[in-house]
Amino acid sequence: MNDRSPNPMSRRAATRAGVLMLATAGLVGTLAPQAPAASAAPAAPAASATPTTGAPARVTGVDPAERLRVLRTVVDSGAATWDMARIVEGGRTVWKGAAGTAVRGTGRQVDPAGRFRIGSITKTFTATVVLQLVGEGRITLDEPVETYLPGVLPDGDRITVRQLLNHTSGLYDYTDDPRYVPVDDAGLARWVRTDRWRTYSAATMVAEASERAPHFPPGQGWRYSNTNYLVAGMLVQRVTGRTWNQEVERRIVRPLRLRDTSMPSASPLIRGPHARNYTRLPTGPVDTTELNPSVAGAGGAGVSSTADLARFHSALFRGTLLRPAELTEMKRTVPTGLGVRYGLGIQRLDSLDGLGCGPLWGHAGGIHGSAAYLFGDADGHRQGVTAVSLYGRADTNAIVTRLNEAVACTGKGGAA
Repeated sequence: MNDRSPNPMSRRAATRAGVLMLATAGLVGTLAPQAPAASAAPAAPAASATPTTGAPARVTGVDPAERLRVLRTVVDSGAATWDMARIVEGGRTVWKGAAGTAVRGTGRQVDPAGRFRIGSITKTFTATVVLQLVGEGRITLDEPVETYLPGVLPDGDRITVRQLLNHTSGLYDYTDDPRYVPVDDAGLARWVRTDRWRTYSAATMVAEASERAPHFPPGQGWRYSNTNYLVAGMLVQRVTGRTWNQEVERRIVRPLRLRDTSMPSASPLIRGPHARNYTRLPTGPVDTTELNPSVAGAGGAGVSSTADLARFHSALFRGTLLRPAELTEMKRTVPTGLGVRYGLGIQRLDSLDGLGCGPLWGHAGGIHGSAAYLFGDADGHRQGVTAVSLYGRADTNAIVTRLNEAVACTGKGGAA
């Protein structure tokens, strides 16, 4: 989300690219302000972990003690105020852990079952709803967007629904606009003081993005653009008569009993147990856990937990949420030129940092100081989920990479 922030998901240059975490786990479309240079993170209490008794023998790639050490290393390095992780196999949690402080300046430990903002993992939920509507015959993937949203996009007669979902539309990414992502200290201070409380209109943000030149003609390239998913959310509402949030709740959250998951429209709160997030100003850190998520919309407004994300991934890839035809379309990927392939709201990573523990399917996400990673195998049997409250350091990429290796590469061929 920002240029100078050590958070790889926070660098503005990475934001423009959709934030590919080359060695970790994929692309993250994020919204975050510019941050000043980092200083050391506050001291954290000891990390905690819970290995589940009777865990399947398949979880052999990384020793549990090593996973716990890596969790603590991320916090001790100054990269984060807290982090957490969970490994699930066959619907059972076989390991979970957390490190750091839930509230800065206290000794309160982080609850590994707590909730957090999931950023662009929201895209996978939104794409799943669109594909359910495809399965119902209400949307056609290769139909122009103009058919459903007349007049919304200048090239709406040439951009298909599929191109929105796999980022081949060429649409300008509205998060490249400093009105939405500050690029200097003054903009960051304004965001903290006033802009993070604003309610944004998806239609307005799409209209403003449409005034900018596209990156390429529709279908003639690949570039991660959060604008695509604002349009996808508008499409869901036009077809169903309900907002994208309501449809995610009705079609995914309730049926799967995802009790920790919500898709807020404008509420700044994270309801239920959660740790705090902080933004660094020149004058010091500011608690920015509360923010109006409407600026992220259908591309990044979600809140969840590691347990709920694992359950969602399992249901998706086991075929509970989509018919075989639509799941096949979701997994039909295009090259990104960034080390992963992108499907319809989903990423495929064939190798994690050259370790050969892929292929992994899922998504990564981040928004204003927090990052989350959800990846698992193609049959929905195994999931590795991590969440990090990113805080500082220039080498965060390598540190978070190691965390994701320790969690995702848990089976044969995993990290040692």
